[in-house]
Amino acid sequence: MIEHLRQWLHRRGHPVRYALLEQLLRNQALSREEIVRKQQRDLADIVAFAAGNTPYYAEKLAPFLDGRPLALEQLPILGKDDVAARLDDLLARDSQQHADRSRVKIGHTGGSTGKPLAFWYDDAKHELMRAGMMRGFMMSGWRPGEKILNFWGARQDVAAGGVFGARFGDYIAAEKTIAAHEYSEARLQQWARFIQSWRPVLLYGYASALSELARFIVDSKMAMPRSLLGVYATAEVLDGWQRELMQQAFSCHVFNQYGCREVPNIAWECRHGNMHVFADLVYLESVEMEGEDRLLVTSLTNRLMPFIRYDIGDSGRLLDGECACGSPFPMMEMGMCRQNDLIRTRGGKRFHPAYFNRLLYGMTQLRQYQWVQHDFDRLGLNLVAATPLSDETVAALRASLRRDVDAEMRLEVNYLAEIPRTASGKHRFVIGMAQPD
Repeated sequence: MIEHLRQWLHRRGHPVRYALLEQLLRNQALSREEIVRKQQRDLADIVAFAAGNTPYYAEKLAPFLDGRPLALEQLPILGKDDVAARLDDLLARDSQQHADRSRVKIGHTGGSTGKPLAFWYDDAKHELMRAGMMRGFMMSGWRPGEKILNFWGARQDVAAGGVFGARFGDYIAAEKTIAAHEYSEARLQQWARFIQSWRPVLLYGYASALSELARFIVDSKMAMPRSLLGVYATAEVLDGWQRELMQQAFSCHVFNQYGCREVPNIAWECRHGNMHVFADLVYLESVEMEGEDRLLVTSLTNRLMPFIRYDIGDSGRLLDGECACGSPFPMMEMGMCRQNDLIRTRGGKRFHPAYFNRLLYGMTQLRQYQWVQHDFDRLGLNLVAATPLSDETVAALRASLRRDVDAEMRLEVNYLAEIPRTASGKHRFVIGMAQPD
């Protein structure tokens, strides 16, 4: 009864968001063939719009739009450097000439890839993003009006007016947000106690923050409420050990979610464990570049600042087949990492972060860790640990690195009181060596 009242009040406070949600749910009921046809129409429309309304795309797309059928793979790739250099030219002319500029806002990424980025957004994009999140949450069995507890690290998002900033409407919607950009053992205990007392249905937040909380809960043998239906990890790569730890701590399903500030709601995991690309919102490509399957994303809805074939900085691949959950949306594989999270050798080999993370499996005395490549033959390991690693363990790590990565690789182990997080509150487990621009 209370949940229905919350939903009714929240619907009245956010009519645009709920209208968008209803449209997204109708799209979800389409067949796979209908989704593909809609996606192709939307793709052609956004390319034509961008070419006709933004200075950047008028310049870049002109040679390709000569009346022939659209060949997306021939269009230029939009890089983060392009966005930074041509920010104003990516804002649609309609917005520059006719929109109330007080409604056009500048957003910022946290720079987890090493390149902080600015982008344009407005209330329409925000409302569609939140509607897409609601549809994603519903894949777990959650329903509007049920409680969600966010653990968010970006300070600007938890401030008043931010994505998860405290507003009266959020309390009506049973949504609360914990600022998780820094924490101690005492704070982790407070969070765990709050979950016990508030009894949310979903937890949503950074994979690193949720796994750190899960570690505390397991170590403290605290029981979590049966109200929990799912835990959603986002903003960072979700490793297998983190998923297992969260499942153990919260006794519920752990879901992955993929997107970014510039292009949110790219893919959501269903209860069958498959990541589904929201093909009514984005067109996702997996293109081989520099020996990797690089992800390029095109927003099908953002006419304020079009992103076409945007190199998001991640790797992954699309999957064939259909999921038993019945979703018409295609699947993707989340075996991905950021470009600057790869460890490189002088001989040209590249190593995925998962290799380095696995070297520390089972070391329960570690509270936090971070691998940092300083040079081709020099790797640092920053640790926050209850007790130092034994000499034998350090020797075994060095031997593994010399055997598997590079015979000349040196390992430096550093013990810290705290490992600094990024400006957006994320924790990077592996930081590759800076690459020349």
